[in-house]
Amino acid sequence: MLMLTPTAVQAVRGLTAGEGAPMEAGLRIFSPDDAESFQLALVVAPSEDDEVLTAEGARIFMDRKSADYFEDKILDADLDSNGYTTFVVGPQTPKL
Repeated sequence: MLMLTPTAVQAVRGLTAGEGAPMEAGLRIFSPDDAESFQLALVVAPSEDDEVLTAEGARIFMDRKSADYFEDKILDADLDSNGYTTFVVGPQTPKL
């Protein structure tokens, strides 16, 4: 299952918990039209077939293709030079 770093948890919560945002809001990761890429969108609720991941108040929704791809990944976040949130995906490190 996709893991989130503490920084990613904070970033997702910050993006989805704005004033007036619904409690069910989350960050959706999806692959449009069988593309070989992934997109992110802020949404008010998951789509019907989305896998839902919650971590310390952060909510991530993934379509089936995304959930399969990110199964063994970790999501991290940082700020770019303009102060915008960027997400980075890497492999999970095996526990010894």
